[in-house]
Amino acid sequence: MKLWLCSLLTLLFTGSHVLCAQRIAVLQYEGGGDWYANPTSLPNLAQFCNTSIHTAIDPNIATIKATDPAIMQYPFVHMTGHGNVYFSEDALRNLRDYLNSGGFLHIDDNYGIDEYLRPQLKKLYPQEELIELPANHPVFSSAFAFPQGLPKIHEHDGLRPQAFGLFKEGRLIILYTKESDLGDGWESPAVHNDPPEVREKALKMGANIIKYAFEN
Repeated sequence: MKLWLCSLLTLLFTGSHVLCAQRIAVLQYEGGGDWYANPTSLPNLAQFCNTSIHTAIDPNIATIKATDPAIMQYPFVHMTGHGNVYFSEDALRNLRDYLNSGGFLHIDDNYGIDEYLRPQLKKLYPQEELIELPANHPVFSSAFAFPQGLPKIHEHDGLRPQAFGLFKEGRLIILYTKESDLGDGWESPAVHNDPPEVREKALKMGANIIKYAFEN
């Protein structure tokens, strides 16, 4: 990721000061699934990160198609939804180029995406497997400590939260969070009426992911 920084940072001018704005994006995929779920989540997470861990993320979150070569502009891409996911051959090629070049994809199961997602990831990287991350993985402590690993935000069917990683040459390129629903916790308070402490947990874990992605 570090070798991307010069080309991926947009310069914003405020008076005599020059600030670097980091861009993040939501992935628009094919298949009919609701890739657009949780519209307030990433803007809220960007604001939290800028305040709490001193990032400079542009709050105007981009939407990028899985087939669009412009995905290379974004060091962090987020994917979510409840339903069907499909990656065409063009999307697979583009996503593979992005990830192999230093990109990072965070997939957050909004409850229901798992059965559609896993076959597509196998098409994306046939030789690689999703591996459950242990609680001592650095993503759980990069900014805020989560000694038990991924926090549970929404109950759904009550199963334990799990974080899976897909690694390429030792680098974590895809983080898949399941049975947690971080994105719901990032949404504005009125959307799900989550208690402040639940939203704080979700936002802190999100900040960990952002920080880890930007630095690795």
